[in-house]
Amino acid sequence: MCRTYTLYKGRMCGIFMDRGQIGERLASAASMPKDVVMGATVVTVLGDFEVCIGNYRGITEYTEELVRVQTKGGQIRLTGRQLQVEYYTNDEMKVTGKILTLEFINGRKEE
Repeated sequence: MCRTYTLYKGRMCGIFMDRGQIGERLASAASMPKDVVMGATVVTVLGDFEVCIGNYRGITEYTEELVRVQTKGGQIRLTGRQLQVEYYTNDEMKVTGKILTLEFINGRKEE
């Protein structure tokens, strides 16, 4: 198998970069937010009583003590008391209540 290597500003590019690195470079070069270019999930926490999650795939579990949300890179797990999904759209959701933990569970396969 024959490979071609390209040097860019003294660094090899393309063949040795994973998708995340390529996406970051594109976002930087185009002056665009990483969440738009890479499809990254955006999590905004307000105190211990409100969490907004943008760019998610779906809600996988929902009780008063646990909310699990599927994202492109894995899952987000919220635990607490009296948790409520105030609203959800295709793009964003809002969870309120007494937030005790916020956990990111990596579900991405290593390439």
